[in-house]
Amino acid sequence: MSETVSSALQAYESHARFLALKLAFARECVERVRHLLEEEAVVRCLDTLGAYVDGQVDRESFERAAADAAALANRHQGSRSLDGVGHAAVSASYAVSNALAGRAVQAADYAAYAAVYGSGGYGAVSEPESFVPERAWQFATLERIASAYAA
Repeated sequence: MSETVSSALQAYESHARFLALKLAFARECVERVRHLLEEEAVVRCLDTLGAYVDGQVDRESFERAAADAAALANRHQGSRSLDGVGHAAVSASYAVSNALAGRAVQAADYAAYAAVYGSGGYGAVSEPESFVPERAWQFATLERIASAYAA
């Protein structure tokens, strides 16, 4: 299903506001897993992404948040729980990092993984059907945002 989101996003590559569209889509995906973020610094990075998408912070602040998010995601300790549900926080942190890097598809992938991991642990991520609701939401969200940007 990730291919569906990727293909749909590629259809907008020639759009004048493609970067803004990617960032807005990535933001929406990551906001769905905000509750899984464990570090306040990562939450602040996500907030900076939102502020940038909304035109409330400058490019320099955005780039600083992108660098911070990458460093924070790479140093996340992972889960100490036996069921692995805590690994959702790692995936959510990588979703934030990828969103700020402008890698919308990767951000969506990590966000979907975090959502599924967070609700079902290890077993859920090995079942492809576990991702269907999240991927369907992502596709519908991308179409909604793209319609708004095309208007």
